[in-house]
Amino acid sequence: MTSVESVPSTSTQVPAVGAAPDGPPQRKQLTKAERRELQEKQRAAKAAATAAGAPAKAGNAPKPAPKPSQGQNTKASTPAGASGSTATASNAPATAAKKAAKSGKEVDTQLVDKTADLEAQRRHQTRIFTHFVGKKEGGLGAGIKGEIHPAIIRLGRQFADMKIVGANARCIAALVAFKTIIQDYITPQNLTLARDLTQYISPQISYLVSARPMAVGMGNSIRELKYHISVVSIDMPEQDAKDHLCEQIDTYISHRIVLADSVIEEYAMAKIQNGAVIMTYARSSVVERVLIAAWTRGKRFSVKVVDSRPMLEGKNMLAQFVKVGIPCTYLLINGVGSVIAEVSMVFLGAHAINSNGSVYSRAGTALVAMLAKEHSVPVLVLSETYKYSNNIQLDSFTKNELAPIPDPRTSSRRITTRDRLGNETDVDDETRNPNLQSINPLYDLTPHTHITVLVTEVGLIPPSAISTLAGLRDKDKGMQLSV
Repeated sequence: MTSVESVPSTSTQVPAVGAAPDGPPQRKQLTKAERRELQEKQRAAKAAATAAGAPAKAGNAPKPAPKPSQGQNTKASTPAGASGSTATASNAPATAAKKAAKSGKEVDTQLVDKTADLEAQRRHQTRIFTHFVGKKEGGLGAGIKGEIHPAIIRLGRQFADMKIVGANARCIAALVAFKTIIQDYITPQNLTLARDLTQYISPQISYLVSARPMAVGMGNSIRELKYHISVVSIDMPEQDAKDHLCEQIDTYISHRIVLADSVIEEYAMAKIQNGAVIMTYARSSVVERVLIAAWTRGKRFSVKVVDSRPMLEGKNMLAQFVKVGIPCTYLLINGVGSVIAEVSMVFLGAHAINSNGSVYSRAGTALVAMLAKEHSVPVLVLSETYKYSNNIQLDSFTKNELAPIPDPRTSSRRITTRDRLGNETDVDDETRNPNLQSINPLYDLTPHTHITVLVTEVGLIPPSAISTLAGLRDKDKGMQLSV
């Protein structure tokens, strides 16, 4: 009988029920009250370490606070009357500063202060006017793809800083800049100038729009330039095509602006009588040219220049009138009602002329025209036809632009207040007073019922017949093309 040797068993013993398996011991399940107590201890330890100047140990670092459940009320941490998004936005500068301090990076105090100012403006901004176009936070050219010509960059900064104002001045400056762009342009291989130049000009236009919204007349001139680019013959040499386009730009400036103003000058001058009292508002290059030309030709009259904040453009026109010897009276818009009975006629400029006869012009124009109509004073609007728009605008609220805020520290009339400590603060300084927001619409709409006649280069047109300008403009365009 053979004996069987005993073989060691390789089977793993199964632990008994209730015994802990091999490995690290399991953590004890804490109750909600115990977890809360542990968190409080960790917070107290971290606060004590921070007060002592020593960083908290890694082992004692508190865990992030648990996210609130869906049923938990999260509005308790938000101040009364403020939304959650506003509270988050107002804490953004402080959060950025804390993150930079933890990472050891230097904190740009100017950037933090600027961000805080922007957040304060957002918190106190009147939401009903948020669609008005103002300075963009991203700066000029934000989000624009494509190469921007240096001439356009320089012009855009001049537009944004209000160094070039007025529809005629802005249109001429833009067209001159486009002449430089056309001459510096080189057509890529396997492409044609008629197609590629139009695409190259598009980001340049977008850059100018990011500086200031495009005026109606400026938009009309650019559309005509694009049309002339599109009809350039493929067989024409590149330099000849460039010269041809620059010649078209010079023709547009000469015929539609310079010569148009000369014709308007003759029409308007015939309405001025010796001894007349003429009222103007703000500054219009056409009105300024007409009155100076009439004075130099021997007509004698006086001018009442009406002005308003914040632009105070009438001061510049007043200086030109005084220089040639025209007797003038300068007053702000709140004094129009006191002198309107002495006025013989009102000369006004225009930013755009709508197809229903209304005039879109500098804010305050509608008030002056309304008071003149109430006192039966003729209102003459002097404008070139290239400012005509096919659109119909019923008010100045649906579309407008915000005027820049002047610096109260350089203003001649400062409004200041003192606190309990005697510190002086500018009340009208929006950058220092977070509770203040200035709303300065740049334009308003004058109804056609307040306008006596429109003086254009094609003649004196009543507002009710202003739609005929579209036909006259198309006819004139066809004549130029046929030549």
